[in-house]
Amino acid sequence: MLIKGMTEQEIRVLQEFRRLTTETMPLTTIKTIKHPFGGGEAPAFSLVQKGYLSADDARQNFTLTQKARDFLAYDLKPEFEEPSAASAEEVTE
Repeated sequence: MLIKGMTEQEIRVLQEFRRLTTETMPLTTIKTIKHPFGGGEAPAFSLVQKGYLSADDARQNFTLTQKARDFLAYDLKPEFEEPSAASAEEVTE
């Protein structure tokens, strides 16, 4: 499930902040984030416009805002979990 108004690439950028446990990330690092549907610098700039990141004057370093920290505080899990292999075996026996 995507958050209304956010793209997969934007969510992936925010998740990278969490994965690296950092509040600030340079644009060069953001550009290297792998995503199946592209990425680059566009998601970082759109997150600034949406209020999730702030940028320095040179737009080379991006920092999480409180809005982004609140977003990352959610530990999202799938609504319906698939049965594990062990429980699937129990059902078939």
